[in-house]
Amino acid sequence: MDIAIVGATGNVGRKTLEVLQQKNFNINNLYLVASPNSAGKQLEFNGKKYSIENLETYDFSKAKITFFAAGVKISKQYAEKAAKHTTVIDNSSYFRMDPEVPLIVPQVNAKDIQNMKKNIIANPNCSTAQLVLALKPLHDLFRIKRVIVSTYQSVSGGGKAPMDELLQQTKMYLESKEIKSKNFTKQIAFNIIPHIDEFSNDGYTKEELKMSNETKKILDDKINLTATCVRLPISVSHSESVNLQFEKPFSLEKVKEALNDFEGCKVIDQREDGGYITPLEAEGRDETFISRIREDHTIKNGLNLWIVSDNLLRGAALNAVEIAERLIKNNFYGCLLYTSPSPRDRQKSRMPSSA
Repeated sequence: MDIAIVGATGNVGRKTLEVLQQKNFNINNLYLVASPNSAGKQLEFNGKKYSIENLETYDFSKAKITFFAAGVKISKQYAEKAAKHTTVIDNSSYFRMDPEVPLIVPQVNAKDIQNMKKNIIANPNCSTAQLVLALKPLHDLFRIKRVIVSTYQSVSGGGKAPMDELLQQTKMYLESKEIKSKNFTKQIAFNIIPHIDEFSNDGYTKEELKMSNETKKILDDKINLTATCVRLPISVSHSESVNLQFEKPFSLEKVKEALNDFEGCKVIDQREDGGYITPLEAEGRDETFISRIREDHTIKNGLNLWIVSDNLLRGAALNAVEIAERLIKNNFYGCLLYTSPSPRDRQKSRMPSSA
């Protein structure tokens, strides 16, 4: 399989390379693409060095599947052009709510891949991806009416620059130096910020609205969801405090069994000191972890969960590579491409039949 990664030098691009390598993904030719500033630099994959190609001049027809991991602006400018020649898996938010673009978490709604009309598949928001993975088996059994979720998101959700700034701010704080934030609305070191992305007129941020809209598109448009998204001074992994109300009664035993049996989920829930998962322990792990499972006694059929996952894996690179695996398994990649006939084929078509 011929594979390309646009944004190969960024957080998600590099993590995508890691996942492809760990999975021993069958790659014939690999094309690493980035901005003109990165063109000519080299990255290593499976012991071989690859030169970065210039996005502005790159030929998208080289690869069957192309991962876009360079943000909204690049996806807006290049993804649809690329999709004329290659199947695009886009990690940005640009196409997520496009009705002609499937929004996919493979374990949850892989069947929606067949609805692809633009030769583009969207990867969900990192917080949405881990949330719907845990909600899916519970929704199938008990039917979710309402979700209240508070997210506690690492700075890597904003890219490499915020990660670097967290380290810089921490150092400056410990040295009692004045801190001026560049990538955050307030100081992030030794602080938390209840604000991710832009505010909308109703007071919610775009990040919070993404979680609601994307959950409806992926899982069920009848589910009501309200979110509060908070940025924490940690490097990797997102955590979520989730309150659910079901239509049907449930038992904790059935809840834990359903979560543990669902692909991609793992329950760690001992009612003792340390019997739960934290962001640090989830870093570098493929699973979405669920802890602190308990009934909410204030509402009928209420449940509380604590969900943690590596946002660069489940929320980005791992999910994208799993989409590619489903495309290949079902031979969906390239199915919408128009391949113009070669000069030789055109000549054959003009020749009279021998019959």
